[in-house]
Amino acid sequence: MTKTTVAIVFGGCSTEYEVSLSSASAVIEHLNIEVYDIVMIGISREGNWYRYRGETALIREDRWLDHPSCVPAVISPSRHHKGLLELVGTEHRFTPLDIVFPVLHGKNGEDGTIQGLLELSGIPFVGCGTLSSALCMDKAFAKTVALAAGIDVPDFVTVIPGMTVAEAVAAASKLGYPLYVKPARSGSSIGISKAYTEQELAAGIEEALRHDSKLVIERHVDGIELGCAILGHADAGLIAGEIDEIALTGEFFDYVEKYSLSTAAIHLPSRVDAEMKELVKATALRIYRELDCSGFARVDLFLANDGRLLFNEVNTIPGFTSKSRYPNMMRHAGIDFPDLLDRLIESGLKEARV
Repeated sequence: MTKTTVAIVFGGCSTEYEVSLSSASAVIEHLNIEVYDIVMIGISREGNWYRYRGETALIREDRWLDHPSCVPAVISPSRHHKGLLELVGTEHRFTPLDIVFPVLHGKNGEDGTIQGLLELSGIPFVGCGTLSSALCMDKAFAKTVALAAGIDVPDFVTVIPGMTVAEAVAAASKLGYPLYVKPARSGSSIGISKAYTEQELAAGIEEALRHDSKLVIERHVDGIELGCAILGHADAGLIAGEIDEIALTGEFFDYVEKYSLSTAAIHLPSRVDAEMKELVKATALRIYRELDCSGFARVDLFLANDGRLLFNEVNTIPGFTSKSRYPNMMRHAGIDFPDLLDRLIESGLKEARV
């Protein structure tokens, strides 16, 4: 049997570099080596690309770049050479790629940049396309599209480059407190803060501007947060995983809580009733289609105490360790981790990118 050559891209010039290493390690370890030839491509924090042939454990430990196998490499944007070019001295080696699985989180990985490169190259890839990735990464644009589609979102204002902190505070204060300040194009809750006063809001804006020049400030929703994992393409059938629920004891699900769960808990399945679960799935599937998602994504919603469902965000490359929310939701729907990876790769190979 001819094996499928799968390139796993990890690391990245992003604040979520470490998360990518954990996700990619899990993906590599769960791929069936009797079915796939695995090509590992690491991107350093500085944005340099390398072909890596070492142990998976060194990726997880962030020691991969010191391995002697690392060779500078790039994915060719030319459709005449659909694969990886390794730069060895004054020569190059070429490795054809059947499909690329970008296991990257945040900026330069989840925002349409690498997806654009892969669409130029004509190499099939796993996950959302360029437009959808960019749209979902920008919280302001994603909420605006959801609103236009008739989907409820929390009250919010967008802080754009050129606005002063005082102008942003004045505009957001009209929404009422408490408020969340979020970088518009960041993930893993990095740079997010909760404000109860104008002083806290101003400080939160200053902090968020360290991570992005565009911000979203939104009104707190009294209720719970629910997640829905979705797999597939709108024109070829979609699968919604089990619904999960975040139970907080702190202010919000920040970076530390996401990866330590020191005070927060995730209920899987969610504690909401069966009727609400079906409504959550239907709403998440609608959002997935409206934002032109494909391959896979996790749609996050708020269930307000008054019964309204409000759109929070879409993660087009959610955490992907064997213990992460997305794989766990799919596992509860009867799709284990190796099977999930097979389905994602098969889906990526079948999708026609125009």
